[in-house]
Amino acid sequence: MTSSATVYANAVTLPIAQYQPRHFLLVVDGPVAIVTLNRPERKNPLTFESYRELTDFFRACAHDDVVKAIVVTGAGGNFSSGGDVFEIIGPLVAMDTKGLTAFTRMTGDLVKAMRACPQPVIAAVEGICAGAGAIIAMASDLRLAATGAKVAFLFNKVGLAGCDMGACAILPRIIGQSRASELLYTGRFMSAEEGERWGFFSRIVSPADVLPQARRLAAEIAAGPTFANTMTKRMLAMEWAMSVEEAIESEAIAQALCMTTKDFERAFKAFAAKQKPVFEGD
Repeated sequence: MTSSATVYANAVTLPIAQYQPRHFLLVVDGPVAIVTLNRPERKNPLTFESYRELTDFFRACAHDDVVKAIVVTGAGGNFSSGGDVFEIIGPLVAMDTKGLTAFTRMTGDLVKAMRACPQPVIAAVEGICAGAGAIIAMASDLRLAATGAKVAFLFNKVGLAGCDMGACAILPRIIGQSRASELLYTGRFMSAEEGERWGFFSRIVSPADVLPQARRLAAEIAAGPTFANTMTKRMLAMEWAMSVEEAIESEAIAQALCMTTKDFERAFKAFAAKQKPVFEGD
């Protein structure tokens, strides 16, 4: 079996377009990478290996200059049912505290890697999106839902706290403290309609359209100014822990840096010429 360290070492030395994962599908379409969780017969559950390989992939994206946006989806009409009951939950019961802590830190590393990669991540959610699957959707920068999609943070259903993989920090910022508390205390499913109304989903589309629309949105973002998009993602994350005054000052510095890029100059010249700017990422 390929070790996590080996996968990561290979990933960072190869362009993402040449990366060949073993535990999910990867298609690179120009500047857009499409990650598909691919165990449809089980509603795409995660395993120890897929956790590690997904983390390594998102870390490797930081070293890739071609991929500008990432779409995450699931095969077979579902996003992900979460951690595999037999391949993950079962073995966890037999672990000691040291082993369990290593596992929970490993799962949290996936969220850290998704948030740290410079590319915006779009989740195209269809069908069941539960447990760790719901966390992957939550950790994405944007989320689109297919009609009938259902999201649940199921941790309390298996005797665990809702504070898993950053849920207590991130989910309230997306949908509000009271709504997040309800979902984390009860473990109930949130419908696509609730998710859109609460701000978890940007929009609801038909199941046939959710992946194509996510890809089009990713392509639209990828066609924008790369450095500026990366800066937007960074500031959206960093400003959670800032006062308004600190945020305004940080944004002043970030925007000044964006004004040094050639894409900023291109936009001005295109505007002056009444043309649409073509950004090149520098």
